[in-house]
Amino acid sequence: MAELPQSVLFCCDHNAIRSPMAEGMMKKFYGQETYVQSAGVYNDMEIDGFSVAVCHEIDVELARHRSRSFDEMQEWGDDLSGFDLVVALSPGAQRKALELTRYFHLEVEYWPIMDPSDIGETRDAKLEQYRKTRDQIRAKMLERFGEPTEK
Repeated sequence: MAELPQSVLFCCDHNAIRSPMAEGMMKKFYGQETYVQSAGVYNDMEIDGFSVAVCHEIDVELARHRSRSFDEMQEWGDDLSGFDLVVALSPGAQRKALELTRYFHLEVEYWPIMDPSDIGETRDAKLEQYRKTRDQIRAKMLERFGEPTEK
């Protein structure tokens, strides 16, 4: 099993779908062992209701999540240099994270995770796409960090 980092920042484009899912699952699976946050390149959206629904299916609570951007994190005093690992879940977030490595020494990983937001016509079809995204994140997380320490 890989050693858990002390702190992880998950990031995507809007901090509304993929990175909140990853933050919630990391907290659920690995408990208090790792400090976990998430951010977006932009903060122009609220948490996505489909994300809340599909994470609720696996007992991961996202309803209280408040979206935030990298800039807001810094404004609120969450120092990016304090994270051991930044996991980018979209190409835009990867670019932003790599840009930040010019100022901070950060380990950046890119996990290519599908954005489900524009896929599916019906509610059931959309939920199915969001489940695929959730399951992609979970698979990468288990591959990277090992079996959950929390049940």
